[in-house]
Amino acid sequence: MKRRFQQYFITGLLVWLPMGVTIWVLTWLVGLLDGIFLAMLGAVTAVVPGLAVITEPLRHIPGLGVILVASGILLTGLFVANMFGQWWLRQWHRLMTRIPVVRSIYNSVKQVADTLFSGSGHAFSKALLIQYPRPGSWTIAFLTGKPGGEVAAHLVGEHVSVYVPTTPNPTSGFFLMVPRSDVIELEMSVDAALKYIISMGVVAPDAAANRPAHS
Repeated sequence: MKRRFQQYFITGLLVWLPMGVTIWVLTWLVGLLDGIFLAMLGAVTAVVPGLAVITEPLRHIPGLGVILVASGILLTGLFVANMFGQWWLRQWHRLMTRIPVVRSIYNSVKQVADTLFSGSGHAFSKALLIQYPRPGSWTIAFLTGKPGGEVAAHLVGEHVSVYVPTTPNPTSGFFLMVPRSDVIELEMSVDAALKYIISMGVVAPDAAANRPAHS
């Protein structure tokens, strides 16, 4: 009887756990967008105190921040997709790179964003198998590029930059530079590799179904 109750509990947990995690992630995302919206309202109210009568009721409308922030991001993308928008984007970039402290943060974040979201970039384009944290112990990593600048000058031979995610939370992990010869490129897609990592190896990828398409 005890074993049967354990089975029922695990079965129920498998039903509710994915749903609960999904709801938690969506709630976090909604809270983040609402936080951006509330911060913008606070800035507007601080600059023009007379607008508090208008902005205060907006704080209590559920979901308004998500809609407005998402719409603003979409409209920004449409705006900078033409020559006029590109000109304004260059002026904004020029302004941000002239502010001493802001310049370093802005340039770093922009380079990372351009690398991750550029269609021509190689970041997270391949799943790899490497030995970590010691020889003989293997883990899945993702290709993020190649070492450059002064770092590359101190490395002997060809190296690649990889990101080793933690499990079950792949948003944290370790950045490593390893010899190219020590890296095994996997046929599985990045999505399949992420599922394998998040499930702690429980959900094994199907080699045939998860093989990335080659152009």
